Amino acid sequence: MRPISDSAGFTLVEMIIVMAVTAVVGAMVAVFLRGPIESYVAQDRRAGLVDAADTALRRMQRDIRLALPNSVLVDTIPGGPSLEFLGTRAGGRYRADGSGDILDFTGADASFDVLGPGVEMRTGDRIAIYNLGIEGADAWSGVNMTTYTGGDVPSAKNIAITPFQFPLASPGNRFQVVDGPVAYQCNLAAGTLTRFWGYDPFAGITAATPRALLTTGVSACTFTYEPGVTERGGLVSMTLALSDGGESVRLYAATQVSNQP
Repeated sequence: MRPISDSAGFTLVEMIIVMAVTAVVGAMVAVFLRGPIESYVAQDRRAGLVDAADTALRRMQRDIRLALPNSVLVDTIPGGPSLEFLGTRAGGRYRADGSGDILDFTGADASFDVLGPGVEMRTGDRIAIYNLGIEGADAWSGVNMTTYTGGDVPSAKNIAITPFQFPLASPGNRFQVVDGPVAYQCNLAAGTLTRFWGYDPFAGITAATPRALLTTGVSACTFTYEPGVTERGGLVSMTLALSDGGESVRLYAATQVSNQP
C-alpha cells in the first residue's frame, strides 16, 4: 500500500522545466510584440513632428497675410534662411480732396481724415502709403513711412503723424498701419525656428528684440518669394523639415501676399 503524504508540491526538476518554458514563451511574445510597439512609437513620433511643423507654418502664414505690400524680404543669414516683412495691423483710405483734413502730398503734412470706418491706432504705429518696394517708394528705407503721434484710439477718424511729405499718392487713396517688422529665422546648427518682432526696422534685430521659439528639431528650412506685379499678389513658399529619434517629416506651404499698395 502506497504511503499517504501530508504535503505536495513541485520537485526541483519540475520548477526548472516551468521556468525554462516560461522564458521561451516570454521571448517569443517579445519578438512578436517588438515590431508593433516600435511601429507605434515611430508613428507617434512622426505625428508629433507633423503637428509641430504644421503649427509653425500656420503661424507664419497668418503673419505673412498681413504683410505690408512689397515688403517681404528673403535672405540667408549666419545659421540659415531668414524671412522678414513689415507687419500691418489695419488700413483704410485717406481723404484726398473735398472738405475736411486732406492729406497733402505737396508738402509736409501732420494729419489727415480717414474715409469710412475709423481705424484702431496704437502708440508707436507707423503709417505707410504706396509702398512699391523700390527706390523712392520703399518703407524699409523710411521714404514713404512716418510715425503716428497720437495715443491709443479704438476708432480714429483723424490720424496725427510726424510732419512728413509722402513721395507718392496711392491710386486708391490707401494707407496701411504698420505695427513693426516681423522676422522668422532658421538656425540649422541649433535646429530651431524663431520668430522676432517689435524691433526698429532701421536698427534691425538686437539682443533685446522680443522673440519666441516656434519649434526645435529643424533639419532643413527654405523660404522663397515671388513678388508678382504691383496689382497682383506675391507668393511666399516655405519648406520646413523636422527630425527626431531617427524619424523625419517635411512640410510645404505657400501663402499669397497682397501687393496692391
